[in-house]
Amino acid sequence: MHLISIRNLRADAAQYPDVKRQIDEWYKSIKKAEWNNLEDVREVYRDAEAVGNFTVFNIKGNAYRLIVGINYKNKIIYYKYFLTHAEYDKGKWKNDSNF
Repeated sequence: MHLISIRNLRADAAQYPDVKRQIDEWYKSIKKAEWNNLEDVREVYRDAEAVGNFTVFNIKGNAYRLIVGINYKNKIIYYKYFLTHAEYDKGKWKNDSNF
């Protein structure tokens, strides 16, 4: 899988120094992934879930949420948001036109 906007993900996650290792590990794993659907994703990330048109990953024991769009056919992941659990629960990210 190819991630679009790794630079933006790293910049957003840099606000939370305690999560750098988890983001680096997630990025390494998706570069090797050959996902065709959400069930493939869940083989690696069992808590990943589809919310609207996005896929949401729990990061660092559910303290953070990584929200992406996945184009399985073209093997592309589009970074959208990196939020704390509290920010995620507010739901503002659902106002995204791609949701």
